[in-house]
Amino acid sequence: MLLSVIIPTYNEAANIGRLVQELRRYAAPGQVEILVVDALSTDGTAALAEAAGATVLQAPSPGRAAQMNYGAAHARHELLYFVHADVGIHPEYAGTIARAVAAGHAAGCYRFRFNSPHPLLRINSYGTRFKGLMSRGGDQTLFITRELFGQLGGFNERFVVMEDFEIIQRIRRVASFYIVPQSVLVSARKYEQNSWLRVQLANLTAFALYFLKVEPARIARTYKTLINHR
Repeated sequence: MLLSVIIPTYNEAANIGRLVQELRRYAAPGQVEILVVDALSTDGTAALAEAAGATVLQAPSPGRAAQMNYGAAHARHELLYFVHADVGIHPEYAGTIARAVAAGHAAGCYRFRFNSPHPLLRINSYGTRFKGLMSRGGDQTLFITRELFGQLGGFNERFVVMEDFEIIQRIRRVASFYIVPQSVLVSARKYEQNSWLRVQLANLTAFALYFLKVEPARIARTYKTLINHR
């Protein structure tokens, strides 16, 4: 089964070359296409992605949801795989995803573990084996058939944050969502730049506003005031 991998980026020079190389190394020749959808990075992300073997698209508008939709619109294959640039890919990803879809799961994600020994982050990682929406996140990567993605209308571009949770909620209303019993490796940089408690409070606040159906723009503004981005 052929796979289109879609990676939204903005200033990911430290990660993008390694990720593209992993995606190519862990798949058979011709099995995957890798589309990096860049939002006018200023650190050479696009050039590094292209040098590593990806096809680079310049997003017409910034924001992960818009970038991922743009990548999906240019993808050639019937199975889409959305991956954040700082994720460590699972070596068996191509075969595992193909088998999950063949078994009737039109969408799904991996569990994750952090690249940090912090004990509280281990608790976060453990929670990703459960089915609850609050245990999900874009860092876990997301695979979905093109048919289902089109049926849903893709990511909701009104969401600057929480876009992954929003689409997973819609997926679960109409299709089987599978949690792969293996883990991808996730960067702990957000926790290192802030603190475990600060990130948890920001996440819980964003979830509360999301479930209260607060306007997506307000959720994004609130989240960004709670988290340091460097």
